[in-house]
Amino acid sequence: MLWSLIKILFFVAVVAGLAYGALWLMEAQGGVQIVVAQTEYTLGPLESAIALLVLLVALWLILKLVSLLVATLRFINGDDTALSRYFDRNRERKGLKELTASLNALAAGDGRTAMVEAKKAGKHLNRPELTNLIAAQAAEAAGDHKTAEEVYRRLVEDERTRFVGVRGLMNQKLAEGDTETALELAKRAFALRPKHEETQDVLLKLQAGAHDWQGARKTLSAKLKQGKLPRDVHKRRDAVLAVSEAKDVIDEGKDIRAREAAIEANRLSPDLIPAAVMAARSYTEQGKQKNAERIVIKAWGAQPHPELAAAYAAIHPDESPQARLKRFQTLVKANPDHRESRLVLAELHIAAEEFPQARRALGTLVESDPDVRVLTTMAAIERGEGASDAVVQGWLARAVTAPRGPQWVCANCNAIHAEWTPICNNCGAFDTLAWVRPQAQEVTSPAGAAMLPLVVASGAPVSQEASAADEPAQDRTEAEHDSSDDTAETPVSDAPEKRAS
Repeated sequence: MLWSLIKILFFVAVVAGLAYGALWLMEAQGGVQIVVAQTEYTLGPLESAIALLVLLVALWLILKLVSLLVATLRFINGDDTALSRYFDRNRERKGLKELTASLNALAAGDGRTAMVEAKKAGKHLNRPELTNLIAAQAAEAAGDHKTAEEVYRRLVEDERTRFVGVRGLMNQKLAEGDTETALELAKRAFALRPKHEETQDVLLKLQAGAHDWQGARKTLSAKLKQGKLPRDVHKRRDAVLAVSEAKDVIDEGKDIRAREAAIEANRLSPDLIPAAVMAARSYTEQGKQKNAERIVIKAWGAQPHPELAAAYAAIHPDESPQARLKRFQTLVKANPDHRESRLVLAELHIAAEEFPQARRALGTLVESDPDVRVLTTMAAIERGEGASDAVVQGWLARAVTAPRGPQWVCANCNAIHAEWTPICNNCGAFDTLAWVRPQAQEVTSPAGAAMLPLVVASGAPVSQEASAADEPAQDRTEAEHDSSDDTAETPVSDAPEKRAS
């Protein structure tokens, strides 16, 4: 409103100024005398001003005619585009002006104005590879996805802008959640520009999400060859893809391929826990117990984990508790001071009914690191040593509200997973799961409920009370994390469960 008022006032001021100047010239004395062929012409001040304007217009027309004459002579001499360049010069000047306005509007965030100016520029400039690019960006900025898709499709038809068009359509399909179409577009974009890092990342993520492990490994190799990925990171991620492929092969029932894929994954990254577990089980099925033990011990030295202990126990499933305790000494020596090593020894001593030794193996974990698993193990020790029900119930009550131990946690969004997956189920990030303590320590783990068969003998009064106390925590945890997997954390619980039952 204010700007319109200013323009009106400016227009009135200009008209008033011109009127005042014309009156002044009419009232002014003197003039201009022109003699042509002994004929004298006398012009007054106003007439002189008008004559000057007419002279300037005539001079401009003469220059235009001269330019046209020069272009015509060039055309006659063989320059076929001389006349077209002459007539297109003004159109190009207008188009460049409109293109500049479109870019300025786009930089200012005014998508609608940018779209209008880009459309005008497209009419005056014969440069669709340029005007369509800006039109697509303007449509995206304005939120007009339908127009943007139309422009991107026009860009795909031009070889010079095909990659930009495919990439734009790919991003639109990703925003719509159409990952299947986005995957095909990502493959096409990667074929056009295999060195484009963003396209590589998008394609890798989509291939992993679609369980196209072979394709994802090829994309990963391309990133390595083009220097976009450190070699150690490539080995780790290639192992993640290999173990994911092995899991799918197992689901398909192809044992030989699964074994080969699991062993290959472990070779690529020996410290990757899922790869070590699968490779160990593969060797165990083949009767190669020594190879299986060597793989688990090496992985345990890097990072102890309950699944590694379970795989180590499965190498000789029918051994006695005493024999298993003796064999596990070799595994624990690979990382003796780790909390997982202490817990495993404590659980093995419980299975062997060596409760004082289990207490010593647990050490100071009850004071320094009292999570669910530590407290339920302590309750089992108290039960085995003949403590009263009140003492056992006390340990179980603490376990219900104790912080949970390490879990598979996404480093990108902190989502907790019941089991390892190559892709986060919450945010879709690739290779971000790590075995660490969750930030939400107030959420309890279902491990307490899973340990109750070990802790409480069948029919004991504390069993019902502890189960009732532990059940809400288990239900709450399953509801929050959409996980119904209540597998016990205890890796060597086979023997204790048999004993408790």
